[in-house]
Amino acid sequence: MTDPRDTAIGPQDCLVAIMVAISASDENIRTAELVKIQAAINMLPVFADYDSDRMRTAAQIVFDLFEEEDGLDALFALVRANLPERLYETAYALACDVAAADGTLAETELRLLEEMRYELNIDRLHAAAIERGARARHLT
Repeated sequence: MTDPRDTAIGPQDCLVAIMVAISASDENIRTAELVKIQAAINMLPVFADYDSDRMRTAAQIVFDLFEEEDGLDALFALVRANLPERLYETAYALACDVAAADGTLAETELRLLEEMRYELNIDRLHAAAIERGARARHLT
């Protein structure tokens, strides 16, 4: 197997990887989460020039890393190395939207969001605002 860290990935791949990671964190990728990921890729300006066929590659990197003992640390190292810092809050916002898409937040998703806040150095007040917005968008 090729080491996922050797694969060249761009900032948009990192955003997709973050969304896939939060979706896969509870070991059950739900349809609502996949729809949210696809909608983000189709609609958001940050993905304007993104080749959506790369989504599979980004997802496979996450799955491969999650098989490793220190895979989560490796994922965050990969993201920090390839995602501009100005997009860290965007990554967190996308993760919150995907986590909220199915109407429930599993404990594993909450723990991963907490880890993302730490690893991406998201200010607690900014994180709370992002989380509040995600919750408001996904209320039924």
